[in-house]
Order: sequence, then C-alpha cells, then structure tokens
Amino acid sequence: MTTEAIAPAKINLSLHVTGQRTDGYHLLDSLVVFADVADRLWFEEGPQMRITVTGPFAQGVPSDTRNLIWQAAELAGWTGHIRLEKNLPHGAGIGGGSSDAAAVLRMFGGAERALVLGADVPVCLDMTPQRMRGIGEMLEPLTPLPELEIVLVNSGTVLPTGPVFAGLQSKQNAPMPDNLPDFETAEELCHWLQAQRNDLEPPAREIAPEISQVLEALDGALLARMSGSGATCFGLYQSGAAKHAAEIVKANPNWWVASGKVLR
Repeated sequence: MTTEAIAPAKINLSLHVTGQRTDGYHLLDSLVVFADVADRLWFEEGPQMRITVTGPFAQGVPSDTRNLIWQAAELAGWTGHIRLEKNLPHGAGIGGGSSDAAAVLRMFGGAERALVLGADVPVCLDMTPQRMRGIGEMLEPLTPLPELEIVLVNSGTVLPTGPVFAGLQSKQNAPMPDNLPDFETAEELCHWLQAQRNDLEPPAREIAPEISQVLEALDGALLARMSGSGATCFGLYQSGAAKHAAEIVKANPNWWVASGKVLR
C-alpha cells in the first residue's frame, strides 16, 4: 500500500536574529508561512530503507543516511521505500529538506524529537502560519492570515547558511513586537511586515548580489523580501495577481520561478 504526503515550501516573512547561544546556535524571531509549492513524497512500507529521488531538483540529493528523510524515518522507527519528487531547490532558504523530513514525521510519528534533525524541522510539522522563536523550538500558532498569493524566485545560487550568518554585523537585534496584530487584509499584513526585517538579507546580498536583481524583478508586489538565509526571494500579492507576476519574472530563463497560494 502506497501513501502520499506533501512537503510545502517554508517562507520566512520576517526573520529577526535576536542573539546567539554559547553553543553557536542563533536565536530567531520569525513569522513563518507555507506555500502550496511543494515537494511530494510516496511511502511504501517494507523491510529495508530505500530512497528514490526524481524531479527537477533531484541532482545532488543524497539517497542514503545523509538525507534528512532517511534520518526522520529512523527516528519514527519506519522502514520501506520513499520516493521523493524534488520540486523545490535545495540550499535555497525555503526549508526543502526540513519540510521533507517533517512530512515523514507527520506520517509515522517521532514529532516530539523533530528538533534533533534541525532547527527548521519543528515548524514544518504544522503547515500553517506560526511565530518561531528561540532556535526553532518555541512555536506559536497564529490566527489565519488574509488570502495571499506568492511568487518564489531563485536565481540558481546555492547560498550556504554559515557564511550568511557569519556576515551579520550584529547578532543582537530587536525582536518583533510582543503581540502580533490580527490582520484583516493582505495590504494590512504587508504594511506591517514592511516594518519588520530579514536580518540575513544584507549579508546574503553581499555574497550573492543577484539577490538584489531578483528583488527588483518582483517590483509591484505588496512585499518583496528574501526568505530564510537565501537565496530564494518571495513576492506577496493579492488573490489573482501572482500568476501574471510570475510570467513577467520568467523573462529571465535561468531563474526558478513558481507561484501559488499561501497556506492559511
């Protein structure tokens, strides 16, 4: 019997770096949402663990114990054949590998130990808007956000997280306000987000100047910003506008461009 799951793209609408622990982990305050642009996974239980990777971003994805999917399956005590359709670019700041691992834990258990797989895995367990603090272990569900569409763009740059964090001028930055408002409209949400930040965007732009070109191409969005540690950028749009915006951005054939809805 084969079962199926999706692993949606994780988007950091804001990402404030608020400190650093003695063990090197950075403290964050982030508003996280998910898009219906996703990897897909199929599971077939069996006596031995096996991973098959297909899809536009299959190249370079390990199919052994290095893969977080494999590690998540071990954590859950499950064995069998997992087929992964890799639709999301890896090393792109949209939590592809973490979301894949979370999909395994949602299916087969082990969610209480998700943090051992990585700081982004716990937030990916619940595919709804959340506030993420600490190193990723402090999660607060949010009320449903207004309907939003999203365009995701990656120039093809793989941006390692380490150098981006190392380029931060300050590790002690202000968090988001203690209490987040309830947002009635997309414009209200994006106006509020304009006053927030992704603290990793400036050092990421220094390493990969093409991020600035991507953000310029998203001109006309209610909000355009880099997600996570990059290099994927997003534009937020009112309902019905994202597909047309994506077609304009696709004028650059070397970029990965995808559009969809923000999961509420």
